[in-house]
Amino acid sequence: MGFSVNTNQGALIALQNLNATSRQLNIVQGRINTGLKVAGAKDDASVFAIAQTQRAELGGLSAVKSSLDRATGAIDVALAGAEAVSDLLIQLKEKAVAAKDPGQDTTSRGLLDNDFQQLVAQIDTIVSNAEFNGLNNVSGANAIVAVVNADASASITIASTNIDTTALSLAGTSIGTATVATTALTAIDAAIATVNGVLSTLGAGAKRIEIVGTFVEKLSDAIEVGIGNLVDADLARESARLQSLQVKQQLGLQALSIANQAPGTVLSLFR
Repeated sequence: MGFSVNTNQGALIALQNLNATSRQLNIVQGRINTGLKVAGAKDDASVFAIAQTQRAELGGLSAVKSSLDRATGAIDVALAGAEAVSDLLIQLKEKAVAAKDPGQDTTSRGLLDNDFQQLVAQIDTIVSNAEFNGLNNVSGANAIVAVVNADASASITIASTNIDTTALSLAGTSIGTATVATTALTAIDAAIATVNGVLSTLGAGAKRIEIVGTFVEKLSDAIEVGIGNLVDADLARESARLQSLQVKQQLGLQALSIANQAPGTVLSLFR
């Protein structure tokens, strides 16, 4: 092509290369700023769609962890209440056995019965206060439910139980005489068996929730790492590319400057 002051092919080519370098530089700078090589669908539509799906899964698992945490709190309170009731039943049995002793006099039995009635009343106090976040599992009011997967299609349920004095057939019991002490002792033994069953159920449920919670935490970590592998930028590599592109940009500017000077050589033909 001959000399022309209207069309500078060299400058156009240099400008195209400089623009391409600038676009690549913008991409690298964006990756360094965000830490992501795929920040939006425009960067890589398929990878971004996969990452978004996994982020949704991760969000669901976060809700699962919250549900498990709430269930853990509720079941821990229920266990504490049931254990306290179990301890009181042991004391009640001790009082009933002492009152049943033929060697006890009426006054001693009366004192034992006073203690007995206070302990029985304490059972109802404990049961009514064994509440977490509005849930009371040991008063027969609420089951404990925790979702265990991201779409909430599966859950763990610990059925509600009632271990107050009425449910344990201890309301109105007395140990004021050897005869009623014998009847009370039978009721206490049955109550101990009932509460032991409740403790077994709650303990097994707590262990199950703990196992699921550990799995969900590991699964969340694995998904998060997988998302990172898909979209995170290699900052060491991007830093090296940044320096390379900056040098390339400077050379491109020089090349464009040289190309822009070329039409000026036409003036030498008219001297």
